[in-house]
This record gives sequence, C-alpha cells and structure tokens, in this order.
Amino acid sequence: MKPLTLREIVDATGGTFVGDAQSLEYTVQSVARDNREVTVGALFVCFAGERADGHDFADDAIARGAVCVLCEREIDATPHIRVDSTAAALAQIAARYRDKFDIPIIGVVGSVGKTTVKNMLESVLSQRFCAFVTQGNLNNEIGLPLSILQIGAEHEIAVVEMGISDFGEMSRLGAVARPTICVMTRIAEAHLENLRDLDGVLLAKSEVFAHMPPDGLAVLNGDDAKLAAFDQRIPRVLYGTSPQCPYRAENITAHGTDGVTFDVVTPTARFSASIPAYGAHIPSAALAAVAVADALGMDADEIQRGLTMYATVAGRANAVRTGYLTVIDDCYNANPASMRNALKSLQKLDPRRVAILGDMLELGGDSNELHREIGLLATECCDVVICCGRCAEFIFKGVIASNRGTEVYHFPFRDALLARLPSLLRRGDTVLVKASHSMRFGEIVSAAMELR
Repeated sequence: MKPLTLREIVDATGGTFVGDAQSLEYTVQSVARDNREVTVGALFVCFAGERADGHDFADDAIARGAVCVLCEREIDATPHIRVDSTAAALAQIAARYRDKFDIPIIGVVGSVGKTTVKNMLESVLSQRFCAFVTQGNLNNEIGLPLSILQIGAEHEIAVVEMGISDFGEMSRLGAVARPTICVMTRIAEAHLENLRDLDGVLLAKSEVFAHMPPDGLAVLNGDDAKLAAFDQRIPRVLYGTSPQCPYRAENITAHGTDGVTFDVVTPTARFSASIPAYGAHIPSAALAAVAVADALGMDADEIQRGLTMYATVAGRANAVRTGYLTVIDDCYNANPASMRNALKSLQKLDPRRVAILGDMLELGGDSNELHREIGLLATECCDVVICCGRCAEFIFKGVIASNRGTEVYHFPFRDALLARLPSLLRRGDTVLVKASHSMRFGEIVSAAMELR
C-alpha cells in the first residue's frame, strides 16, 4: 500500500477515534477482515457474519500487530475507530485511497465472463506493465474496496472486477473504483430476482459509467445486441465476431480441450492468436483484452505474446485429463447464458459427452422455464445429462420433454449423486460440471477426477 495514516482514515469515514492522539499518525500497511490474516501494520476491519463476529477478535488482531481496529460498537482494543457501518467505511477508505493513484484503472463488468476477461487482461497487460489484478472473487461491496486497497506504489495499471446483484450496487462500486476504462462483457439472465429482466440488468450495470471521466473508454461486446445499441455517453469501442466490431476474431478454429486459434483484426493490425484454453467464450475474452491493450499503446507482438501465455483457473472452464476422464471444471458459477456457452462448447468435443448440471440461482419467477430451456438445449449437446438440485429438476424435465431419448438422471441432493457417480461415468467420457457456486459442485469435480 501507499502510505495511509489513521488520521486520513478518520477524515474519510467521519468515525470516532479512540486512542492516543499521537497514534493518528500511524501508517496502515494493509487491510484485513480476518484476524488470522493480520500482519504487522494492518487495519483490522470488524464484520459481523453469520458464524462469527469480527469484534470478538479485535484483541487478537492487535496482538498480531494491527495498528488499529475499525468497528461498529465499543471494544476494549485500542486504538480503534468506531463507525456506523464498517462496510460503508471500508468503501470510504478505499475511495480516499483511490485518490492517491493516477494510473489506468480497468473495471470489468458483465453478467458472464468477467473473470476470464480479467485473467486475459492480466496475461496481456503484464507484457508491458506492472499490473495489479483483483485476486479471487473480491468483486462486491466488500471485495472491491479490499482490492483497491491492495494496489501498491509499484503498480502501473490496475484491473478490478466489479460484480453486483441489485440496483445501486454498481453506482457504489463505481464511486470507489472510478475506472478510466470499463469492459462490459455480456448482458444476460442473472440476478433476475432483483433486476427483473435484461433491461434491468443493463440499467444496473451501466451505473458504472456515471463514475467514469468524460474521456474514459467503454469497451463493449458488440455481439451483444443491447450493448451494441447502448449509449453510454463516453467514447467506446466494440469487440466481437460481428462485422461492425473494430476488434474482431476471424477464422476461429477450436482444437477441443487443447485450445483455440483465430485471426485478430484491429483498426491498425491483423495477427494470429493461439490460446491454450478451452471454450467458445475464449475468443471474445481475448478480444476484450486486445481492445484495452491497444488503447493503452501496446503493440501487436506484446498482445500476441500475452494471449499465448493465458492459462485457465480451477472452476472456470478448466479442462483436465485424468487418464480416465476429461473433466471440464466449470463449477464456480452459472446462469443461463454461461450454461448455454458451456453446453455449446461441450457439443464440439468427442463423445461420450456427459453434462452434470445443477441449480442456477437468483433467477426469479422465470427460474423454472429457464432451467427447462437448458434441458432442451442439453439434449442437442450431450449424450448424457445428470441433473442435481431442486431447480435442476426442471433441467431434467426439459430433457424428457425433448423426446430425443437422451440418457438423463435427476438427483435431488449432491450426496446421492456422488454415491452413484462411479456407475454413471465411463472411461473416455468428457464430463462438464456446472452449477451456481453455492451448490458446491467442486466436490463432484474432485470425485470425478479420482475415478480410475
């Protein structure tokens, strides 16, 4: 971190400081919300969770070397700063810290593909810049401020993922990050319980543009009809496979789980790209990174090298050959758009193709029909469909309704599926595993990888 004093934190939050006045000049070296992660010089932020209350660990945080505690109620540990809401205060601190930087900040927004684009940007931008990139899933109203507070004096550029589930959240995230470039990946059916429909999704995510400078840049997926037609009131470029996209992919050739090759076309260059990653979404994510890198002045050789060095991560369309199966680990999250992409990618692989599909959550009143539609699509893409979960029963019903005779199973609970898994899978199968994160399908991935 760049220097951030307790006095600056008190000023940013309007909190009540308790402690020796001289300690207001202490400098915070890091920010932690878990007392076990506290290091010397940390600010410990207390959050009251379902399982534990951080206030109960304030003394331990001080003992571990924290210089101060940010809290919502009276505690014995000193020094501490008391505020009405530690979540709101954390955002205020991060916004103050953001003022210390005059570097490009790239915000990554969208219903699907944010993490892939973020990681593609890291691979490409690091060919020239010392880049900070959001780690893990720190993209919400707690995670984003923590990410901003990790940007260091050594960083020349920052990439932050921004995720929401309701109106107003993106505005609050935008006020903290104030991106100079914003990549928007797709507008798709996600968090419909709150956002209602695709127009609501677009409205909520586009709140970010109000917090960008007039000369900022919107990098939008031109294959998404709503984004291609959207007036974001700042300069923009489009990427995709459509002819109207200045940054586009041509001659796309998928090589199964070994990756994809294609030609990259930009306003000033044309070059080939070879990316060792599986999935129909990979060219689109690569083009987003190409458009950003080009805007930042990187040359074609740097961009091409960065694309080649891209690597997938666990839970994100990560193809693993075990010697018995090929497992497509895509279990980190799911909504109808990402589920459709995953199934269409699976369709291009060799049979026997098995899809293990679980609940897609927060879809509101259309949930049953959206799950049923996935079941209908699955019959076109798979030889075997294994459904698990309460909502996934409607995937099962969609498969049955197709009358294609696709082999299909439904398990209400994960444990029942795990018990049957060895008998359902055969040597040589290609197995897609996908569901919303809270379904804990990582356990299914692990079980499939252990089969021999």
